[in-house]
Amino acid sequence: MKLSDKEFDRFVEKAIERIPPEIREHLDNMLITVLPKPSRIMLREAETPPGEILLGLFRGTPLTERCSVTAPPLYPDTIFLFQQSLEEMCKTPEELEEEIEITVVHEVAHFMGISEKRLAELGYD
Repeated sequence: MKLSDKEFDRFVEKAIERIPPEIREHLDNMLITVLPKPSRIMLREAETPPGEILLGLFRGTPLTERCSVTAPPLYPDTIFLFQQSLEEMCKTPEELEEEIEITVVHEVAHFMGISEKRLAELGYD
């Protein structure tokens, strides 16, 4: 699957609308950025093993690590979505929309301080 940037952005918007409100509310003060693919630095940061695909990345300060509400982080929390990675693993538009939704939920979970292990237990591996 290969979409234009504009088409992919529409898929992201539709996928976000599908996320339950109690999770979606955490996106209010978060940037969502689409990049063609992750950089080498991002792959290292996410500890992505060679040969594995990185679909998304949360970069910011998880809620569990914030010192106080009066001392906000210096930079905005950001979820990066990697368009080429997502397109490569999906065969249909429906699969792509679902995979974007799962990826955003997965990255919001990192913002909330939920570990990879717990995400796997919840079925988001």
